[in-house]
Formats: sequence, C-alpha cells, structure tokens
Amino acid sequence: MEHTLKEDDQPFAASLRLAAVKLNNTCKRRLLAHFTNPQAIFETSIDDLKALLLISSQALRKAFNVIDEDRIGQQLALLKHHDINILLHSSADYPPLLKQIDDAPPMLFTRGDVKLLSGPQLAMVGSRNASPGGLKTARDFATSFAASGLTITSGLAAGIDTAAHQGAIDEIGRTIAVVATGLDEIYPRDNLQLAKTIVRNGCMISEFSPMTPARRAHFPQRNRIISGLSLGVLVVEADTRSGSLITARLAGEQGREIFAIPGSIHSPTSRGCHQLIRQGAKLVETTADVLLEIKTGLEIELKSTRSSLPPSTETEKILDPDALKVLNQVDFAPTQLEDIAAHSNLPIELVLSTLLQLELAGKLAPLPGGRYQKI
Repeated sequence: MEHTLKEDDQPFAASLRLAAVKLNNTCKRRLLAHFTNPQAIFETSIDDLKALLLISSQALRKAFNVIDEDRIGQQLALLKHHDINILLHSSADYPPLLKQIDDAPPMLFTRGDVKLLSGPQLAMVGSRNASPGGLKTARDFATSFAASGLTITSGLAAGIDTAAHQGAIDEIGRTIAVVATGLDEIYPRDNLQLAKTIVRNGCMISEFSPMTPARRAHFPQRNRIISGLSLGVLVVEADTRSGSLITARLAGEQGREIFAIPGSIHSPTSRGCHQLIRQGAKLVETTADVLLEIKTGLEIELKSTRSSLPPSTETEKILDPDALKVLNQVDFAPTQLEDIAAHSNLPIELVLSTLLQLELAGKLAPLPGGRYQKI
C-alpha cells in the first residue's frame, strides 16, 4: 500500500496511521507537539519514541503494530470521496477553546468551514424524544442566537439537536455538528439531508477516522468536544438519564457556562433540566438570559472573528429597521443598556442581540458597566 501513495497523500496517510495507533490522546498530542508533521513520527526509531513518551519499547511496538495498511488505504479513499480534511492539534487552525480542555482530541476530521471552529459558539443539546414545544423552543432560540452572531453547536442527534441545527440554518446562520462516527457515515440516517446542508452552511467534525460506525460508547465521548468548543451549553429538554446531562457536567468541568430551560413538573423531559437548575445551572426563559451571561466571552470571540473577516463582509450590509433604531439610541458618549432599550422601545433580548450584531459590524463598542459607545 505504502509505495503506491502519491506525494500529496503522505501527510493524510500518516495522520490516519497516528489515529490508528493504540496510544492515549496525551501521548499523541505530545508526538504532534514534538514532530513537525505526523510522517516524521513513523520515520523515528522506537528507542527515540520511547525516550519522548517514557513508554517501554515492547508497549510501543505493540501500539504501532495494530496499523492495517489496507484499511489506511480505504480510509484515504474515503477522505477524498467525501472531501474530509484533517485538523491536527498542532495546527494554528485548531480551535483554541477546545485546545484548553484536558482530553483534547489529537486530531479532528472535518467537512465544511473549519474556521467556524474558532469562532463564538453556543452548544444546544437535549432529548432525542423531545416534545413538540421543546422542538419549537430549540429551533426558535437557535434562530435568535444565530442572528446574534453565535454559531450553534450540537450533535446531529434526533430531537433537540436537529431542531437547534435547523434553527441556525433558518437564520442563514452557521452551525457545527460534532458526530460520534466517521464522517463518511451519517447517523441517524434520517439526518442525511440535514448533514449535507450543515456541510454547506457550517462544519461537521469528528475525532473518529472514516469507517468508524456508531457505537454506544462514542456518544458520551464526543460530548466533551461539543462543550469544549463552546462558550456555554444550553439544555433545552432532558430526562434524568439523558446524555445531555453528561455534556452539561463536562461543560462545568471545563469552566463553561451551563444553562437549562425549565418545563412542566409533569413532563419527564423537563426533570433533567430541573435537576441542572437545582445544581446551579442558569434558568433560561429568554435568549437574553444566555447572552447576558456569556457576553464577556462572546465579545472577545467576536473581536477575534471580526479581525479575520474581509472588510466588506459585515460593514457594507444595510442595517435593518430594528438595528437602525437601536443604533440611533447609542451616543458617541457612553450610553447605558437600560436607556438604549427604553428609548428604542424594543424587547431587551432583541436589543441585546442587535447590539451584538452592531458590534460585529463595527458600528459600536461595548464598555464596562453595561454601556455602549458609537464608533
């Protein structure tokens, strides 16, 4: 197999080999930090790798002997067929928030706009068996958050995940799907069309190589990536055994904000959310409840995102009537949020999302103390 590879295939093949090696993520990240490219790992002696990783020669040989070159060749063909790229932990494009977590994936397989992974994201998760009201709430909230400049991140599962992805797309916003299979497979199959739309309007990612099927253990494992990419996690509906509670717990361990929408005391799919609220999650009734909490982190991310945009991307857009109304209430001197909301005669959550849009467009700047100033 190896001698038939084209020169351009070598880096991808080396990354696929590293993914196959039976070493933990810490060891793989250490190898990527030490070597300039994955191919160099396989050109290095076992003795040198042993000194770097502090692992016995016998254990290293056993870890490397599992590589199946025929399988690597099949995976390489799937990368090309599905236009899958590989983002290494050592790459400058690797998402900085995800890089902070303890068990960051050594590599991510990606389809779509990889730059979205480094922008401001909110994770939205919940029950696969959501109520009609929960699905509508998820979709409506995602649409509103997308209008505020947030990318919606979820897991492509049925129910709340699907509604959240779709809500972001409704707003012509961006969405990221973190999946628990290889990117050559779509699970559940009912979301095949949604997955194609996400690739066009956002990004799909996985830490699993092509040809990896859906396995029960992979779903909680991928949840740390959903929370790790995001400024916060919003649980819309969940029962007490939902995997969404795993995502929320991981978010807390990663220092992310945790939000939950309450529901009826008679609804099983509300009990997980109520449990989270009792444990300290922020109770959410409107999008403003979330935007106020993540505002500081969002402003930092928006500034970073704005600096990478082409000059014409946002600033040349014609402002809609609500945006003009809000902008007209902001002075060149510091203006309080309460005064902007009162004088614009708009709901506070709409004012907050509009202020974030105006900031992204370079029309105003946020100041300490909930104040804004026209630029």
